[in-house]
Amino acid sequence: MSPSPVRANRLQLLAIMALLVVLHFYLRPRLWGSRVSPDFLLIALVLFAMRSGPGAGALAGFLVGLAGDALTPARFGAGALAHTLVGYLAAWSRAVFFADNLLVNAAFVAAALWVRDLIVLLASGIDQRQLVAELTLYSPLQALSTGVFALLVLVTFREWFAIRLDA
Repeated sequence: MSPSPVRANRLQLLAIMALLVVLHFYLRPRLWGSRVSPDFLLIALVLFAMRSGPGAGALAGFLVGLAGDALTPARFGAGALAHTLVGYLAAWSRAVFFADNLLVNAAFVAAALWVRDLIVLLASGIDQRQLVAELTLYSPLQALSTGVFALLVLVTFREWFAIRLDA
């Protein structure tokens, strides 16, 4: 007896999410500096949220943000707020935009990272000069690296995500 297609899709998504968590904690520290290294947890959050509803996306975002806040207690709560909003907006955007395209998915991940950084920086009360530097230099670089890695994940597992390769 073979598993149903819906169950197989959930198991495949769960396997990819687990892989991204491992990459976040094993590969990310070994790559470039933390300001430009790809955020694999954000990739997992956006991919999950885009394939579930806004409530599930917001809950997943809250949990990811809470885990991140536990590691950076100086701005506790800012990450939870930012990831909750990003999870909700990623799930909602699936209904608005044409999100079964490979490049659109990668662009969503990059945009979600920049929006997440904006919300975290605003919520943590950073001074204006540092805010501008973060949002114009480091966030775009990290968004680019995260978007590229999201693209690699999507190309590698495109059969599981049922995403088209056309631009």
